[in-house]
Amino acid sequence: MLAGEQKFLVDPGPASTLPTLESELAARGVEIADLNAILLTHIHLDHAGATGSLVRKNPRIKVYVHSKGASHMADPTKLLSSAARLYGERMEALYGEFLPVPADNLEVLDGSETLRLGGCELRVLYTPGHASHHVTFFDTAEKVAFVGDTAGICVEGNPFILPATPPPDIDLEVWNNSLDVIAALQPTRLFLTHFGFSDHPARHIELYRGCLRRWSDLVETLLSTTSDEAQAVAAFSGAVNAETARTLSVQEANHYVFNGALELSWAGLARYHRKRASAATPTSQT
Repeated sequence: MLAGEQKFLVDPGPASTLPTLESELAARGVEIADLNAILLTHIHLDHAGATGSLVRKNPRIKVYVHSKGASHMADPTKLLSSAARLYGERMEALYGEFLPVPADNLEVLDGSETLRLGGCELRVLYTPGHASHHVTFFDTAEKVAFVGDTAGICVEGNPFILPATPPPDIDLEVWNNSLDVIAALQPTRLFLTHFGFSDHPARHIELYRGCLRRWSDLVETLLSTTSDEAQAVAAFSGAVNAETARTLSVQEANHYVFNGALELSWAGLARYHRKRASAATPTSQT
């Protein structure tokens, strides 16, 4: 975004896409050396992975990130270890290098701040559910909410919405509260990092609540009826693929499913339901 003399990015993406980012910035007359700030909705590799590389190219860049994610940007060892367990040998090809961000470049957020970058005023709201370190940035003048992954995956102009529910932080009650927070802003547009604007925010949010509920119900049913994990994952993926096939072209469906990483979405929701079941089980008394 350009805000007077201030130039900043929201969620620069992974380092594997840096050439595309630089090309798109150049098409708008902007170089990495011109950037003043990076605003991270959360620290997952597909959103924040290029940040350290950008700061290395331009040490003036300030990085705004929630307090629960800031330490992992400064020292990504645990973050990368966790991601490696999920992605294995695919991680380097998918995301590229994740460089640490010097502590002096980090601006730590709690989720109640108002940022003023040039002529742009941005409210920061804490919106967990997808991740415990997730925030939303709200442009008070344009009334655009930059919602990261809180409102799902949707290609701009396409009516289909796909949830992204990877482990370890998925919490649907908290997530619905975050959707309430965003809806209360009465934004004119949502900007989803994956991929673009939604021009009907209220309708989008309600549709997305339904998507989360359907996926949650499906996973809960499969956990209670299928003891074989591989069969359960296959059934979940099959149901989602069937849903995409009803409304999308093959090319569109493949794009959604690739970015949605269905096995990881299963793992996040399964973990959520197992934690709830464990919490609901009374402990034995001796």
